[in-house]
Amino acid sequence: MDVRLTSEQQQLRDAAAKLADDLGPGSVQDLADDTRLARLEKAVATTGWRSLRSDGASGVEVAIVAEEFGRGLVDIPFLGPVLADDLHRHVSDDQQTWAVALDGEATDARGLERALILSGNRISAGRVGAVVPGADLTRGFADILEPFEPLGELSTEHVERWHALAVLVTSADLVGTSRGAQALAVDYAKMREQYGNTIGSYQAVAHLLAESQALIEGSVSVLRHAAWALDQLTPGEAQQAARVAKIYCARAARTVCETAIQVHGGIGNTWECLAHVYLRRALTSTELFPVRLEEMHRGLS
Repeated sequence: MDVRLTSEQQQLRDAAAKLADDLGPGSVQDLADDTRLARLEKAVATTGWRSLRSDGASGVEVAIVAEEFGRGLVDIPFLGPVLADDLHRHVSDDQQTWAVALDGEATDARGLERALILSGNRISAGRVGAVVPGADLTRGFADILEPFEPLGELSTEHVERWHALAVLVTSADLVGTSRGAQALAVDYAKMREQYGNTIGSYQAVAHLLAESQALIEGSVSVLRHAAWALDQLTPGEAQQAARVAKIYCARAARTVCETAIQVHGGIGNTWECLAHVYLRRALTSTELFPVRLEEMHRGLS
């Protein structure tokens, strides 16, 4: 297994990172900036990244974009549409941007009109309804309205690989969220002074941040294996690799995000600090296509 990025994949990472840095929210107040959101939506739509799978992209490339978007708190639909694209490419050539429905709700559906539902091997479509309030301030969820329109069926192998992709993409988002929260905390520790020194110079803070960085490096390792496995191994093995990544990345992300709040001290518990936005996103991604320890040996072939 070679998990090194090709030059093209590194260019993709750089492009996704630049877009997230330039147009992602730099503050909690930016989340309500409709002008920024419109520019971000236009930029992402222009890239075509929401249809990566139908364009022949690998799991590695989808994970690259998902990770950078998580790091930059990109707050227009990507996760939902890229998963819907992987379903829709098997039943239609329609290039419409879709959300994907999960547990009766359209996931990551801000501004979208239609959502795909996978039930067993069957794909159907429904209309996106009213917005559903949620903890995540960067992704919208909505009701899914009946009647559902049947679109077709997938093979069992395609269904299993799609579930592996769904777990992989949410894991990648968790890794990116961890990286973003860590960068926020490190920048604050370099700037904030107490007793005449920056707080990052004190071991109590430095060790917390070092432990978070170690968790992030572990997350990157299991994520890269899962991304490689998606297209290179059997569906059962791909699912197993994705489950391992999800469990590790979810637990690591919660610790890293909570540590970022702690490093910020009192201000970390205020609405104005972005740290809670990272934590909210991490907790939401954990519960999207959740994985439990007791499932770890399920699906091997």
